[in-house]
Amino acid sequence: MATQIDKEACREAYNKVRDDNTDTSWAAFKYEGSMIVPAGTGTDYEEFKGMCTDDARLFGFLRITTGDAMSKRAKFTFITWIGEDVSGLQRAKISTDKTLVKEIVQIFAKEFLISDPRELDEDYLRTELKKAGGANYDAQAE
Repeated sequence: MATQIDKEACREAYNKVRDDNTDTSWAAFKYEGSMIVPAGTGTDYEEFKGMCTDDARLFGFLRITTGDAMSKRAKFTFITWIGEDVSGLQRAKISTDKTLVKEIVQIFAKEFLISDPRELDEDYLRTELKKAGGANYDAQAE
């Protein structure tokens, strides 16, 4: 059966993260049978990380504050999580299903495909986003 997505519910979760007037910093999207639905939103990154278990496959959209001494700004990242215990067929299917999610999650600075929990480290993601962000004035004296 072809995978489908609950566009309206997923778009609502995505927009919560994009909205500067909310504290929401992440949204997760999971599989319920052959449907991709929101798995939740929140403000605590550790809560998102907790969803990334060995038997899970999910998509995440995160707001991470980056910047340097001169400016702070919100950067967005798109994460595809594939746990170590996910079957080969499900692993293969996630790459085509990702296009459904990307119809909604369109604006992000960097995309990650992660299956190692160590790569979910918030500082690692922040560093990678900073590299993707261009100019960095941290080396200059204030």
